[in-house]
Amino acid sequence: MEYRYKPQGVCSREFIIDIDENDVIKDVKIIGGCAGNTAGVSVLVKGMRVKDVIQRLKGIPCGLRGTSCPDQLATALEEITKNKKM
Repeated sequence: MEYRYKPQGVCSREFIIDIDENDVIKDVKIIGGCAGNTAGVSVLVKGMRVKDVIQRLKGIPCGLRGTSCPDQLATALEEITKNKKM
């Protein structure tokens, strides 16, 4: 299923996240942000379980922002997970 998320406090404008029925990430598109870094994150998380991505990326900062695109991806995945269980 495809989910869209608007990150906060980072250069990226939108995440488009495709997750299969087993909570495995099929694809991530990050709109905006640092092209090489966001493309790298997208490729690295493909095929990973949502809970593992959250665990690895949560809390990674970008400079003095207090968040980053990887941290915001973890936040998006937490929100998706929470909403799926409702």
